[in-house]
Amino acid sequence: MSDQNRLGVFKTYKLYVGGKFPRSESGRVYEVTDSKGQWLANAPQSSRKDARDAVVAARKAFGGWSGATAYNRGQVLYRVAEMLEGRKDQFIREVAASEGLSKSKAAAVVDAAIDRWVWYAGWTDKIGQISGGANPVAGPFFNLSTPEPTGVVAVLAPRKSSLLGLVSVIAPVIATGNTAVVVASADAPLPALSLGEVLATSDVPGGVVNILSGVTAELAAPLAAHQDVNAIDLTGADPALAKELEIAAADNLKRVLRPGPVDADGAADSADSADWTASPGTQRLTAFLETKTVWHPTGALGAAGSSY
Repeated sequence: MSDQNRLGVFKTYKLYVGGKFPRSESGRVYEVTDSKGQWLANAPQSSRKDARDAVVAARKAFGGWSGATAYNRGQVLYRVAEMLEGRKDQFIREVAASEGLSKSKAAAVVDAAIDRWVWYAGWTDKIGQISGGANPVAGPFFNLSTPEPTGVVAVLAPRKSSLLGLVSVIAPVIATGNTAVVVASADAPLPALSLGEVLATSDVPGGVVNILSGVTAELAAPLAAHQDVNAIDLTGADPALAKELEIAAADNLKRVLRPGPVDADGAADSADSADWTASPGTQRLTAFLETKTVWHPTGALGAAGSSY
């Protein structure tokens, strides 16, 4: 059969939850269009039930992932970069269509996203040195502070930067031992859903990253109020939604990473104008870490004042 008569095989995009690729339990889908309004694909429209299932998967994976050595987590993140490199052409097409970029500009975005995984892979076993250490105390004690992951983090991905911004908010969360429930950009979810396929073949344990697509506000509300979610990144929320979610997150004292500077009314600015190509620094690495401090006698003094 000639290529002219061949019917192409359209890709069915699915969610990525618990290391598997389910359709939304609601059975809903919505149309995804390119920058010119032309149809690209149907994406699953996740429900609140999908969000709760993703939290269960993330919690189940947390013990093993947080208990892995930092060096091992770095190897896994580097493997993600390797696999993404191998599927570069696919992501260039998806980013170009999703963001209205030329092929050359989309290629630069994909390259930057790959490099971003390598950046965070290198930080996994170094972040402890800049966010922990020995503290000087007045007394015969060692006082040591060490960073530990917060737990399950809900992440609202940037609305416009469908891959580089997405990677920039996911990678630091899992690099430090947290697990993530990610709400992809509603307008440009295809690179995020394809990233799930990369993660599934990159030694990332199932449940460490869970990716949902759909209406951001519909999914963010139950995640912000969920008692088993420990933190939330509001990057992809508009100012009004961010304020609502921050109030809901206060119910169980979630850590909250705001999308931008806070104005006089207490509302956070949108992160859509963020420059994701800039050096990421360590802010996002430390945003979802807790500090554990341990005191221990030095053994310099005994009960009678002598060493022992």
